[in-house]
Amino acid sequence: MERFYLLVGHVSRLELLVPLGVKLVQLRIKDQPLDEVRRQIIRARDFCAVHKAQLVVNDYWELALEERCDFVHLGQEDMDTADFAALRRAGVRFGLSTHDEAELDRALALQPEYVALGPVYPTLLKKMKWGPQGLDRVTEWKRRVGDVPLVAIGGLTPERVPGVLAAGADSVAVVTDIQQAPDPEAQTRLWIETCESAVE
Repeated sequence: MERFYLLVGHVSRLELLVPLGVKLVQLRIKDQPLDEVRRQIIRARDFCAVHKAQLVVNDYWELALEERCDFVHLGQEDMDTADFAALRRAGVRFGLSTHDEAELDRALALQPEYVALGPVYPTLLKKMKWGPQGLDRVTEWKRRVGDVPLVAIGGLTPERVPGVLAAGADSVAVVTDIQQAPDPEAQTRLWIETCESAVE
């Protein structure tokens, strides 16, 4: 699995940053009409195909199925309503969010492509009912998931990458550090370089 996992909130941001060398990107659209979500998913799907990047559609698994996307990410709430049998039949891979041991057990039972753990550090992006998980939890999660790739998310910066990877994460997911950067393109390049040079 790619070490650097970019999360964006709009297809225009995806189109700006993927050409810099991003190989794994999640489109996480919030609070938009379904037609607009579909439009962005189609654009992102086609753009990522051209640039040989893996698109992951957040939440909207039904649209992902309809528009022939091959990877989705689901939070715990989404897992309640997702048709995993339909996803498997269509060959759609899925990653799942986890925050505690019960959620991890539930996720692993579904045989996901990866498991995400967060927030590793305090995050500004959204109000969380979970406190920062910390690096010890990353190590514990990796021990429990075994060969399933582990994605760390929440409060990550380039400076924190070596420690997170050393703790056991296979991939680092980034939202705020790039989203709020004065120069998102330069920050994306820094992330790619950092992830490529980090020693496991």
